Amino acid sequence: MKRTLVLSTLAVASALALAACGEATDATTDATTSATSTATTTPETTETTTATTEADGEISADHNDADIMFAQMMIPHHQQAVEMSEMLLAKEGIPAQVVEFAQGVIDAQGPEIDRMNAMLEAWDQQPVTDSGGMDHGKMGGMSGMMSQEDMAALEEAQGTEAARLYLEQMTTHHEGAVDMARDEVADGQNPHAITLAEQVISDQEAEIAQMQQMLTDL
Repeated sequence: MKRTLVLSTLAVASALALAACGEATDATTDATTSATSTATTTPETTETTTATTEADGEISADHNDADIMFAQMMIPHHQQAVEMSEMLLAKEGIPAQVVEFAQGVIDAQGPEIDRMNAMLEAWDQQPVTDSGGMDHGKMGGMSGMMSQEDMAALEEAQGTEAARLYLEQMTTHHEGAVDMARDEVADGQNPHAITLAEQVISDQEAEIAQMQQMLTDL
């Protein structure tokens, strides 16, 4: 009789202990799941994801004639700046700071050409891809564009004189790009094109000041 009572008491105690352990495990699991869920949906994470999505989003189809003209004119304008910079980098005796600047022009304006061509394609317009053999005589009327004679003079110049001529020509070239970009900001409709135009203004105004300082240092 006493042995049966003892065994029954032990069985009840074991059952209670197991139940308590199960509740503790469930509580721990719930707490871990809650913490993981909270960490995954923090405001910072949500904001970062949204910003990335917006940055990588498709180009808006909303546009007007000013947007099309901006891209169609700025692409050959950028292409000439890249051509001038490559021409300079092929020369010897160019000061290091001017070499670094010319490479920066290539690195910045190459991707911008790609962005503007993507815009044109999004607007059902033909991309501007013919960067070689530009007719500089026809392009000379575009704001800041170099004429055939200007390009020939840069081709023939060497050393410090070539660096000076490049900086003088590129200053004029940048000023033309800034004017075109301001027109886009004033008259454009597409948000991507306007944002790019604002970036062109900011970057190239800073580079104009940089070139003026380099001319002083030559």
